[in-house]
Amino acid sequence: MPRRSATMLASSLLLIALLCAALLIKAPYSEMSPGPTYNTLGSQNGKPVIVINGQKTYPTSGNLNMTTVEVTSADYELNLVEAISGWLKSDADVIPHNNLYPDNQTESQAQQQNAEEFSASQDSAKAAALTQLGYKVGNEPIVAAVVEGGPSVGKLHAGDVILAVDGTKVTDENQIAPLVTRHAPGQDVVFTIVPPGKTDADRQQITITTVKNPATGKALVGITPGSEHTFPFSIDINLGDVGGPSAGLMFSLGIVDKLQSTDLTGGRFVAGTGTIDDTGRVGPIGGITMKLIAARDAGAQYFFTPADNCAQAAAATPSGLRLVKVNSLSDALAALGDIRSGATAALPACTR
Repeated sequence: MPRRSATMLASSLLLIALLCAALLIKAPYSEMSPGPTYNTLGSQNGKPVIVINGQKTYPTSGNLNMTTVEVTSADYELNLVEAISGWLKSDADVIPHNNLYPDNQTESQAQQQNAEEFSASQDSAKAAALTQLGYKVGNEPIVAAVVEGGPSVGKLHAGDVILAVDGTKVTDENQIAPLVTRHAPGQDVVFTIVPPGKTDADRQQITITTVKNPATGKALVGITPGSEHTFPFSIDINLGDVGGPSAGLMFSLGIVDKLQSTDLTGGRFVAGTGTIDDTGRVGPIGGITMKLIAARDAGAQYFFTPADNCAQAAAATPSGLRLVKVNSLSDALAALGDIRSGATAALPACTR
């Protein structure tokens, strides 16, 4: 074989070997990209996103879109080719795997955490909206989290309302642990619960066989009790495939819009993100740059941005999208008033 041909063959084989290695070598990174957006005033899969029963509601117009990101799963790590490709994309972020999934979190653990955060986010969004409108909000004990590998997995779920333990009525989360630990490990505990989104008529009795708590030696069922709010009427949010806490602000705005006569958007397309607490305070979220792209691609004109995310968002704002800085639900409502009236020069801006 001529020397030149042999050299070319060797180079080709080396290149193929390098490409194969790059496909096989795992990089400790995950990829984040823009996800779908959902109009909290609209419908999803044929159902309104927000359904209110037992209280008068009013027509709405325009959009109040919550935004999402898509991420590679906890059980998947990019190969070297995928990581390099992601770094080169303008609509993707490649970030350390442990930043998204700390402590070697599994996919099932990640999904459970997202579900728990989403349930808590909806609860706080309802509380903030109703408090803003002057309604009275109460509390009830719930399953805040189910411990991975514990005896309650698959039996109790985050968001289950706890009505009783062994027939003893429960009105406060602090009652639950003493009612469980009066049992010996290995004995059964009966929880009377109402699953999330159901009514008292759908109550269930769930039997959990306790195990020994290795730290205390006492009986353990493997849940974290918590509390959620009770409301004077029914508010359901129909977005089953979404997780995490970042839709709180937009859910609150959607609820307020439906419960009062002023059309909040005046027909404009507003998107946004941000956690929300019971008092209406807006907190920061992850994936802000990808959410900005998702919002602009969906047609949004304005984007409500948590104040703590403003600097990062301002450095990566897509053309045609105007950022509006918000610290609270009241800030967002005031901004919507300016947008409706056309007084947009007054809108608080995000700066780097």
